[in-house]
Amino acid sequence: MRDGFVKVGAATPDILVADCVHNREEIVKKVKEMAEAGTKVMAFPELCITGYTCSDLFWQELLLVRAKEELHKLEEELEEVEGLIIVGLPLEFNQKLYNTAAVISGGKVLGFVPKHHLPNYAEFYEARHFTAGRAFEGMVNWYGREVPFGQNLLFVCEELPQLVTAVEICEDLWAPNPPSISHALSGATLIINPSASDEATGKDEYRRNLVSGQSARLLCGYIYASAGNGESTQDVVFSGHNIIAENGMILKEAKRFANETIYSVLDMSRLVGERRKNTTWQSEGKENYQVIPFHLNVTETKLERFIDANPFVPDAKGERDRRCDEILTIQAMGLKKRLEHTKSQCAVLGISGGLDSTLALLVTARAFDLCGLDRKQILAVTMPCFGTTDRTYTNACELTKRLGATLKEVDIKKAVTQHFEDIGHDPSDHSVTYENGQARERTQVIMDIANKFGGMVIGTGDLSELALGWATYNGDHMSMYGVNASVPKTLVRHLVRYYADTCDEEALSDILLDILDTPVSPELLPPKDGVISQKTEDLVGPYELHDFFLYHLLRFQCSPKKIYRIAKKAFEGKYEEEVILKWLKKFYWRFFSQQFKRSCLPDGPKVGSVAVSPRGDLRMPSDACVRIWIEELETL
Repeated sequence: MRDGFVKVGAATPDILVADCVHNREEIVKKVKEMAEAGTKVMAFPELCITGYTCSDLFWQELLLVRAKEELHKLEEELEEVEGLIIVGLPLEFNQKLYNTAAVISGGKVLGFVPKHHLPNYAEFYEARHFTAGRAFEGMVNWYGREVPFGQNLLFVCEELPQLVTAVEICEDLWAPNPPSISHALSGATLIINPSASDEATGKDEYRRNLVSGQSARLLCGYIYASAGNGESTQDVVFSGHNIIAENGMILKEAKRFANETIYSVLDMSRLVGERRKNTTWQSEGKENYQVIPFHLNVTETKLERFIDANPFVPDAKGERDRRCDEILTIQAMGLKKRLEHTKSQCAVLGISGGLDSTLALLVTARAFDLCGLDRKQILAVTMPCFGTTDRTYTNACELTKRLGATLKEVDIKKAVTQHFEDIGHDPSDHSVTYENGQARERTQVIMDIANKFGGMVIGTGDLSELALGWATYNGDHMSMYGVNASVPKTLVRHLVRYYADTCDEEALSDILLDILDTPVSPELLPPKDGVISQKTEDLVGPYELHDFFLYHLLRFQCSPKKIYRIAKKAFEGKYEEEVILKWLKKFYWRFFSQQFKRSCLPDGPKVGSVAVSPRGDLRMPSDACVRIWIEELETL
């Protein structure tokens, strides 16, 4: 439960229709199995103590009495089991019968939640037997205790207040106005749905979309526990299609027709964080709800959920290709609008033979195609200096020619040498002055060329560099439109690779593949034996780590301690823990100290959920202190 992680589960017991004793025994067996696995919230199907398919047997008083008795025995047997347990049964209240979910903790029923929307169409006849539940029906005298009965019950964990659980039952989700909407707006962060959804061709996809969509809309966790094998097959079949979702993402899904118990770990602090920053999320308060506390021991939750080491990059090739094409289009459409608005006669960019300038050139070419402009009006300027290698120079020149752009070469060695003489800098001193002098000269050159030809300078710097401040202030940091400004380095590689795979030109593809194989470098220091001597990742750390840190810092506002924890899980076997911690400290230091560069960024298109534009996603003071973030890491 540390860091807001809670293990949850959904189980489908092997029931017998109308055999409450057998069903209670199977539920207990499943509960103990789930508890042994460390599960804190356990969901079971609709009416699972009797079975959903009892039909007119629900009118039999004996069945109703035995269901109550077996639920009471269930309380006694689960007294030593820690967790919040939700099971379904028919329950008579005020001489009416309700389809009900009992919520149990510490060996006691904490509340009864009745189903509100009763399907009475096609194969369903629930209104024949049950009464629709309302917000609050009253108190049930349950073996000498008064237990609340109604839809509007919130079960709040005392030890983890972010875990607020509410219940809706099966059809409640399928209705136009699900009770979970009110539950969530009143504070519920986890919705439990005990269900008995029968199977039909294609229904599983619809069900999956319902659960995923509701968890996204309500910024909540959602556990859907469905009836399966054991229910009557007189007219329909049940598949036990259990689903666990979080904020639109399916975390775990049961194999159908197998009565499979599924588990996952929900991140409750992430959900609360999402609500906190979402201004359209308007809480209604808990005035119309009964708030019922329950207790859980605070234990270490093993991170069994998948932690993606590359959160900016889809894993499946089909989805990755679709995303790459979409991002290239967003970048190009952003530039298209700017070119048309400024009536620019040409676009100018520095081309180095590296990944970022390559992507910028590819995007510019696509934008020119969209504008109906001749690619010859793209001026790709190569500016060799002290650190330029033959490999990158050749790739820059050949790439420009293959794309049909105009190549212009300006050797800046003489100009930079004169500049060093002017300011009294010794060229043998390879300090930051030596490096930045070259970067600023390059920017001056392309800015002046843009003026000369009536064009605009296209920025090449990417999101990862901006996050780390790995850009020369008023050098490569500056442009007239930064097409890569919200594309992280890990994604840049895939965009270039996608272009190489789909360009249908072998020579161009070969150049792009060689660029992908070239070490990332600003090439501001002299090469050694003709090869790149200055490798960026040796200096600032692996970009895949920094992109991971950046994503979880800005997308989910995770604390340094939590980022470190999930990074260890994501990169297990690839990076040692001390390596991750070293670069995480470096990331925080650079992210805070370099905000002044981001505060005056040029315009550029947002392509994903994380961006650092001072006019958009990141409003951060340039002189904010990093102390408390570093101090938390020092305690690890």
